[in-house]
Amino acid sequence: MKRRKLLAYTTTGAATTLALAACSAQTTTSQNTSTSSTNSALPNIRWKMATSWPTSLDTLYGSAKMVADKVESMTDGRFVIEVFAGGEIVPGLQVLDAVQAGTVECGHSASYYYIGKNPALVFGTTVPFGLNAQQQNAWLYYGGGQEMMNQLYADFNVIAFPAGNSGVQMGGWFKRQVNTVADLNGLKMRIPGFGGKVLASLGVNVQVLPGGEIFLALERGAIDAAEWVGPYDDEKLGLNKAAQYYYYPGWWEPGSTFELQVNVDQWNQLPKEYQDVLRSAAADANIHCLARYDTLNPQALKRLKDGGTQLQPFSPEILTACRQATQELLAQQASEEPSFKEIYDSWKQFQADIFSWHAVSELGYSSFAIGQS
Repeated sequence: MKRRKLLAYTTTGAATTLALAACSAQTTTSQNTSTSSTNSALPNIRWKMATSWPTSLDTLYGSAKMVADKVESMTDGRFVIEVFAGGEIVPGLQVLDAVQAGTVECGHSASYYYIGKNPALVFGTTVPFGLNAQQQNAWLYYGGGQEMMNQLYADFNVIAFPAGNSGVQMGGWFKRQVNTVADLNGLKMRIPGFGGKVLASLGVNVQVLPGGEIFLALERGAIDAAEWVGPYDDEKLGLNKAAQYYYYPGWWEPGSTFELQVNVDQWNQLPKEYQDVLRSAAADANIHCLARYDTLNPQALKRLKDGGTQLQPFSPEILTACRQATQELLAQQASEEPSFKEIYDSWKQFQADIFSWHAVSELGYSSFAIGQS
């Protein structure tokens, strides 16, 4: 794996620009003077951020906007990032390419869209039957995950930071019921990432489409099924108007991380104060994105069900077959790609440890408390 020299990635966030500027102040008056003087010495910077999201998805696109708004606010308007929806500068699935090439200074996307470049990029977003949002954050921030991802991203002249999470996603919209593994054979389904590889191994004709193209493809019959995120976003895209059956759980996306991807050359040119601000803004978006989804999804699911959507669980037969196929594909990929194996071995041990703990703590509580509600 190619490693470039990157500035140290800190997992605990950073102090704001104003706090850094005022650290040597002796009195309230001198503190204000120092802050003003230091801020005025910092450059005015204008960046562009490409995203993979249409503006209608106010939580995903909104997370990108939150990063930009926080940066502008925390630098008193000296560091401004203009945010563009998918397709405005580059197509939604080419954000990493644009950041790597320097077409834009940064992007907001999901790493698993780019597994064709390196399969190990899947770990930056989510792995089927893998970590949920809480566990994914633990791995990225304190389990060495983000350091390993940025070693991988160095090959693309990019450094990335977690900047959003969906939580456990839904299994998607289907025009007909799927009860057995045989029902998957020949099914045309929009699904990206490693989950797409798993379903392809079971006979699904996998399609990868950006969010803004899913509805028309499903409505017009170009695809038979599609997954996106969850009730709130799926309702925004109108997917319930194109298919009747809504399956769960989204075993391929138990806790999907969205990233702020930054061109390393542009990152290295930033003053340290701006680097700290950008890092902090991404962490803030990471927290708020998940909290917003967890607040909005329950009401959206109720609306969908009231509107005639038929909620369906995946059968044990399908879940068992998909889990087995996932394990086989992960092992095969690890045997073929050294960079994949390096991350997979570390990730797998972390998963075993945290699953053991959460079986006692999180599952022990939830299985009783939720069952009583």
